[in-house]
Amino acid sequence: MPTHKHSNICRIVSNALSSIACLALSITVASASVTVDSEALLKEQIRIYCGSLIDGISNHPLGSHTITIKNGIIISISENLPESTVGLDLGDYTCLPGLINTHVHFDANPEDAADYGVYARRTQADNLALILKNASTTVRTGFTTVRHAGAWFPDTLAIAKAKIDGGHAIGPRIQSAGPYLTVPGGGGDLTFPEIPTDKIPTESQQGIASTPEEFAERAKKAIDNGADFLKVIASGAVFSTGTEPGAPEMHQDDIEAIVAVAKKRGVKVTAHVHSDQSGQDAILAGVNSLEHASLLYDETIALAVENNVALSMDVYNGTYTDTAGRELGYPEVFIQRNYDTTEAQRVVFEKAVAAGATLLYGTDAGVLPHDMGGWQFETMVERGMTPMQAIKSATSVAAEHMDLYNEVGALRVGLQADIIAVPGDPLADITSLRSVSLVIKHGVVIKDHTQPPSR
Repeated sequence: MPTHKHSNICRIVSNALSSIACLALSITVASASVTVDSEALLKEQIRIYCGSLIDGISNHPLGSHTITIKNGIIISISENLPESTVGLDLGDYTCLPGLINTHVHFDANPEDAADYGVYARRTQADNLALILKNASTTVRTGFTTVRHAGAWFPDTLAIAKAKIDGGHAIGPRIQSAGPYLTVPGGGGDLTFPEIPTDKIPTESQQGIASTPEEFAERAKKAIDNGADFLKVIASGAVFSTGTEPGAPEMHQDDIEAIVAVAKKRGVKVTAHVHSDQSGQDAILAGVNSLEHASLLYDETIALAVENNVALSMDVYNGTYTDTAGRELGYPEVFIQRNYDTTEAQRVVFEKAVAAGATLLYGTDAGVLPHDMGGWQFETMVERGMTPMQAIKSATSVAAEHMDLYNEVGALRVGLQADIIAVPGDPLADITSLRSVSLVIKHGVVIKDHTQPPSR
């Protein structure tokens, strides 16, 4: 692959809470090296030479291309080498769109499952710092956009989201579901033996309801408070007490009441589902997607396809939980439920791929460590997807489902300049997406390990 003279790109500070103002990029303009901060960078025209390009839309890699960005937007993509010096030479790398994870929880870490009492001990300042740290970790792994699929602390998440959107913290763009919509004591209710009833954080209780009318009110309030979509806990959860993953928790009319509100307000609804009955109920109630979908029967998979209901299936993290969970001291009931659903979910995933279901990339980060977002690609390929299908599930397919197709999820003219790069060919070695070398979000370099250190 041809190469060009490298420009120096300053390293981005690694502290998750460092100000965006610390970011700097050295670019070559008329043979003179100048340094500009991130705000100025958005106004500069930058050329990036890619040895290979996967645009997130095409079924095949497109070979070497030069991407030109200005004001954080892709303004051209050309097969021709630029006449002037490129700002960034990635001749030995494959460029891809910034990745999208459709199922994350920034207010949780895997080790929390060993003692959920931590949720009663953390202050709002603690939760904000945790959310911002996990957001920073996530974007540095190449995921520039996420769906935050429910939060114990939705108000604090909204504060973090505003900081990121305002350029005061580093993180991906976030679509938030706000609070979990769940029955009392259900999978989205923060009721655990480690937390006395009077110590359960009030912030975590905003989505709890018992009737369709109550659920409709909770849905309206969540949207009024800034939810971009809604998340219902239709069945039991793996990491919960007093519930079973295979058992329904919400009735179809509960979900219908939420969907009716969502449709009027122009937002989508996703359903946490392990139970096949809950999967059917959620689909017939009109949801747009299912999370987990671990125990679906063939007929319910077909029903999802017929109704254009997408599936976001976290098919890797069962492996993590089975190993690290034992080391971290998870309750035995969590380990057993994880065992009961992991292989079953992967079989459902295989069937869903064969049936032509819309599959979204979602890892359930928070159950999975936030720095392991790229580990699921390998499992998806092992279980029936082509490498390109797996990449599309985390780019254009996810963007379309999130109504962001004209903003992110692809490398094409007019979209935001969200670009990542990995050495070599990720279609030949999908595990390369576990550790990306370059992350650019909206034209700003968040991480660059492609260039030699400046001297």
